[in-house]
Amino acid sequence: MPKHSQLDRRAFLRGAGLTAVAGAAGAALPTAEGGGRVQPPGGRYDFDTIYSRIGTDSSKWDAQIAKYGRSQVEVGMGTADQDFRIAPAITRALRDRVAHENYGYLTKPESYLESIVDWNRRRYGLEIAPDSILHSDGVHPAIISTLRAFCPPGSKILLQTPGYNGFYTDIRVVGAVAEECPLRLLNGRYRMDFEDLERRIDHDTYAFILCNPQNPTGNVWSRDDLMTLGEICTRRRVIVLADEIHCDFVTRGHTYTPYATLDDEAIVRNSVTYKSVSKSFNLSSLKCAYLFSTNADYLDRILGAGQHRQGMNTLGVVAAETAYNECENWLDQLVDYIDGTQERVESFVASRVPHVRVVKPEGTYLSWLDVSEAIDRVDPGDVAGHDETPEQRFQRYLLEHAHIHINPGSSYGTSGAGCMRMNIAASRQLVDRALGNLATAMARL
Repeated sequence: MPKHSQLDRRAFLRGAGLTAVAGAAGAALPTAEGGGRVQPPGGRYDFDTIYSRIGTDSSKWDAQIAKYGRSQVEVGMGTADQDFRIAPAITRALRDRVAHENYGYLTKPESYLESIVDWNRRRYGLEIAPDSILHSDGVHPAIISTLRAFCPPGSKILLQTPGYNGFYTDIRVVGAVAEECPLRLLNGRYRMDFEDLERRIDHDTYAFILCNPQNPTGNVWSRDDLMTLGEICTRRRVIVLADEIHCDFVTRGHTYTPYATLDDEAIVRNSVTYKSVSKSFNLSSLKCAYLFSTNADYLDRILGAGQHRQGMNTLGVVAAETAYNECENWLDQLVDYIDGTQERVESFVASRVPHVRVVKPEGTYLSWLDVSEAIDRVDPGDVAGHDETPEQRFQRYLLEHAHIHINPGSSYGTSGAGCMRMNIAASRQLVDRALGNLATAMARL
């Protein structure tokens, strides 16, 4: 296996032009240069030009190249972040702040809290009291603090599956146990199974982690779904932790309902919501998130028994406030672009990729592929690795024959068997290349 593609971080930071993402395994595609903005005339942002991330210690790209080799990773589609340039206003704001060469301790700016309140009110009709907002350097630390506050070691925490694999780590950190509540699959769409969910609640069940929109299936839960879920959890004294980090990505014809806007005050008071700019504006490495609740006792408990520390990242706060105040048009254009790409994926797979099925998700920038038929056609002896799930072996098959890296469904719970998660938040040139490679690899089976 080659070294980390001989990556040169210093050369990258000097602003040199980045190499084409697809260089090793196919004809080169055009890439954006390292500096400047990409905003064509007419106020339209450019999401089509490939913006290479190789050489930036990217989890989606560099880590996979280091693990599997450059020739195997033509398109990275694993880690849930974007391959686009961030909104130009955020770059400007960060440069302005960097010009002041001091990074001492930061207080929580009132203007930052106001940007959170204004954003949620303007886009979703969600009223958040500024004094109900706690800061965090990520959704995971915030969820962990909440679990510590409410869930004794050894207790059960409910998860709908297939569900985001990071929740399992959060639960292990606090010494609790994940109780999987399988979603029902009907005509390609997942549905909540309320009877099964309530059967799983007993005296050792203290919390339910809700993902809305849902990762990895892309479900955007309806108000009726959330009300039914909330009634069960409130009646059975199970606190709801609502992770709504993907809320700004909803496809046409669907509506995101914040859990905190439900019509029953008791249901809302039995919840804590977690949000961040990290998915919407691709700022995950700047570590800036927040949580809130209408229940002041819950917040006090998180700060006390949960030992939550409100970590502040100066550049993260600057970026987040700018995103919410100045970058709404950029996000609207991106959401529209992602929606079109999701349609493109569904259409291409249906017409040209044998043995694979996909239904356009209601939200997120993730595609959830049913590859159960394809997995059955792969000879296990053709793929390295013995102590792996069928989905992990199929991941290796795709690396070797399609040169794309996507995530095995088995990592999202037992209900993820036979599926793979593909991140399509990239230039359509890259997505098209990945789909073409996938079609060729599946035609061999």
